[in-house]
Amino acid sequence: MDYSKTLNLPETEFPMRAGLPEREPEFLKYWEENKIYEKKQELHAGHKKFVLHDGPPYANGKIHMGTALNKILKDIIMKYKYAQGFDTPYVPGWDTHGMPIEHAAIKNLGLNRHELDTLVLRKECHDYALKWIDEQRTDFKRLGVLGDWDHPYITMTHDYEAVQIHVFGEMAKKGYIYKGKKAVYWCPHCETALAEAEIEYGEEKSPAIFVKMPLVKDNGMLPEAAQGKPAYIVIWTTTPWTMPANVAIALHPDFEYAWVECEGEILFMAKEMLEAVGKVCKKDLSNIIGTCQGKDMEYAECRHPFETIDRRSLVVLADYVTLEAGTGCVHTAPGHGADDFETGVRYNLPIICPVDGSGKLTAEAGADFAGMFVFDANVPIIKYLAGLNRLFGKENIRHQY
Repeated sequence: MDYSKTLNLPETEFPMRAGLPEREPEFLKYWEENKIYEKKQELHAGHKKFVLHDGPPYANGKIHMGTALNKILKDIIMKYKYAQGFDTPYVPGWDTHGMPIEHAAIKNLGLNRHELDTLVLRKECHDYALKWIDEQRTDFKRLGVLGDWDHPYITMTHDYEAVQIHVFGEMAKKGYIYKGKKAVYWCPHCETALAEAEIEYGEEKSPAIFVKMPLVKDNGMLPEAAQGKPAYIVIWTTTPWTMPANVAIALHPDFEYAWVECEGEILFMAKEMLEAVGKVCKKDLSNIIGTCQGKDMEYAECRHPFETIDRRSLVVLADYVTLEAGTGCVHTAPGHGADDFETGVRYNLPIICPVDGSGKLTAEAGADFAGMFVFDANVPIIKYLAGLNRLFGKENIRHQY
């Protein structure tokens, strides 16, 4: 028996094989030639609008899975909303400013930005971005995304820039614009600021050091038994290269801190951390001669541990100080970190960043370290502190950095 004769199947002109690689370009060509996007917009003119802003991709290379997924999801949403009866204009856009464009142009065109005039480099980046706008537009159309592809918004066109300047001007007139400093992520290789989303942390091995900061103002908290003896606040840091920028020491207001006599010196650190610090530094820290709370030492002062830097380090309070590691006395350099920066602003501290755009220490860090790449300066700074009898101890730790 021929079972096919027993089946009641519908008749269709659809071919057995879809042949999409050949047929899809025909569909897209039909849509473009017959202005399907424009016609569907005309049909819903006057309807309630649904506008989905196109957070733009960078025009710095071929589209990838991320940009493709982004566009396809937006297209699905717009077509769904159109089917619900909304007027759904979709204006695609491109971001043509910033480091991703410059980095790609320099890499792929073989440019040396240090040898190029700024205007020449801008022209190269401008032309490079325009090239990739056309390439990406073709690829996005190939994905079947409907939009006003002939009139996209491009961040480097003069009309777009004019609107940006106008908005900026209105903000300035209303007093929303101010000039100040801010701690930012920085790439020494590309010599540019980085967005927080671009930062990835990996496990790194770093030198952690305990540094003695000479105490010069004790708020009257120094015990009687310590009078006349050299006194120090012991700080802990995993970034020795930031020591030249130290301007403060952060304590937790509610922690109990101890004054400890050790080898003829008076050391100040969190009482709860004495055992751990003593073990790492191979010192006997059992001789406690007095205690106080962190808040009692606010506005006390130490000298910077470098002989070449004539600067005081203010004792400040901060809730982010913990007892998980270190001494409970946190080295604070407002020019090298967000938390430190906010503390610096709160206490009106100087914001010092003795590092140039390529990640090398400047003369402000001291003549012995000027010109060193920051990470290369760790060991020389540790040796320098040891030679001054400011290094209380050191260890190597693994942490997220």
